[in-house]
Amino acid sequence: MKLPDTMKAVVLTGHGALDRLEWREDVPVPRPGAGEVLIRVGAAAVNNTDVNTRTGWYSKSVRGDTGSAAAEGYDGASDADGAWSGALSFPRIQGADCCGRIVATGEGVDPTREGERVLVRPMYRPEGGDADALVTFGSERDGGFAEYTTIGAENAVRIDSPLSDVELATFPCAFSTAEGMIQRAGLGAERVLITGASGGVGSAAVQLAKRRGAHVTAMTSPAKRDALTALGADATLGRDDAFPESAFDVVLDLVGGPRWPGLLDALAIGGRYVTSGAIAGPIVELDLRTLYLKDLTLIGSTRQDPRVFADLVRYIEAGEIRPVVSQTHPLHELRAAQEAFLGKSHMGKIGIEISDGA
Repeated sequence: MKLPDTMKAVVLTGHGALDRLEWREDVPVPRPGAGEVLIRVGAAAVNNTDVNTRTGWYSKSVRGDTGSAAAEGYDGASDADGAWSGALSFPRIQGADCCGRIVATGEGVDPTREGERVLVRPMYRPEGGDADALVTFGSERDGGFAEYTTIGAENAVRIDSPLSDVELATFPCAFSTAEGMIQRAGLGAERVLITGASGGVGSAAVQLAKRRGAHVTAMTSPAKRDALTALGADATLGRDDAFPESAFDVVLDLVGGPRWPGLLDALAIGGRYVTSGAIAGPIVELDLRTLYLKDLTLIGSTRQDPRVFADLVRYIEAGEIRPVVSQTHPLHELRAAQEAFLGKSHMGKIGIEISDGA
């Protein structure tokens, strides 16, 4: 197919407020390099990492929760180290989630891949790069908030599913994060507590933990209890409820914040705590006596083995997990979508339509 020279996209011009997200209709269409494919994006979705990267929350200078400056940013204080791996280059097209079709291939890629429907692996180690290096789609390289995007061919994973592009686009970032946590913990048919359970990663973790036979307790607000029960939660715990003592084998934590010590108290002897987020605040108090007297294991979870995403695609194709889409916006309404996301009244994910949204 003949490719256009320019495309529509939302471009992040720097760390800061929502006005740093600029709608443009003259962005050059990228061309795939060697080993890459070009994808016409059908849909994307909104994630915490999109907001946190925009504001610069990942900076060590920031000590508050993710909502502390989610609308306005940190006034330049975090520019030096505001992204996953340090300073971010601008302009940047964000969007960690992407579902679309391959429309062109670069040198060394089988041209018969054109036409494939794919999901983009949102986090990966660069080919031939440092073993500790990390690339996040929409952060270290341009992402899915555009009509076209490129990615290494191995990170465009074929998907065969009757689900819509928007539904499929809600899986990559949230579900791979949750599955990565679960695989790190080695979760089986055990008792697990999931914090922030109504969000994208939390609601994904509920489904993925139930898939493994776990007894799931979801921590949430009263208004979202029924929806989480319908997703598979066996029990719920209010955000301000007391933590039961030594009640869980595993805690999957996305919240952190001032109540964090209670999560360790809630773990049984030999329990495992896994974190991949800190929306209530990254600075917590640890009593080392709790850690060693209960023989606990504390696990951070960011980097993922490639099999995590491959497993996720397999679960989707088998119909073992389902999308949770609370609302959908066209791409040019990305600011409004992020504002809705920040309101935290939704359940699951907010989708972004791209092919027809302009």
